Amino acid sequence: MDDKRNIKGIFFDFDGVVTNDKNGTPLIISYISKNTGLPLEKVDVAYRRYNEDMLMGKITHKEMWAPFCREVGMDIDYGILEKAFLSLKLDDKMIELILKYKEKYHIGLITDNKVDRIETIIENTRLKGLFDTIIISANIRSRKNEETIFLSALKESGLKACECVYIDNNKKNLIVPKKLGFTTILFDNINRDYLEISRF
Repeated sequence: MDDKRNIKGIFFDFDGVVTNDKNGTPLIISYISKNTGLPLEKVDVAYRRYNEDMLMGKITHKEMWAPFCREVGMDIDYGILEKAFLSLKLDDKMIELILKYKEKYHIGLITDNKVDRIETIIENTRLKGLFDTIIISANIRSRKNEETIFLSALKESGLKACECVYIDNNKKNLIVPKKLGFTTILFDNINRDYLEISRF
């Protein structure tokens, strides 16, 4: 860890870091399949057809829902999506750490995600009010392999890259922020090792 006295902000990835699930998409697909009786593979193919466009903000769940239902051959109530979003498992220990650090640091979220999913989760769980800055790929149409999403976080928070830590469970997502000057931490989402994160 760099000089902790210079750190003013800590930014977290969402899936795999704040949650116990490495990726939110399989969770949504599995929930829909289990609660409709539709074959998992059928739901998977139909949903993933729109996944990348939703992550980039080119389409929303509401806009893809009708064609998705036609493809799987079932008129599914849209409300199942909100339930699918909220079926995730939050990491209690990580949230405790965030609450602890919120007293001293600017706390942010930087995630490749769908806007409606993240907004639903934050509004309806104990994550509400937890993050000072929330940057979602679908909102700014930039993924974590580009500088834009991280520069947006810096602009919104008013911080410099050298004053920030970014935590992600995917090594490739740390390349760009590290290049920009963030202190980066790779979080082991399998073993849930909090040691390095706990050293602030």
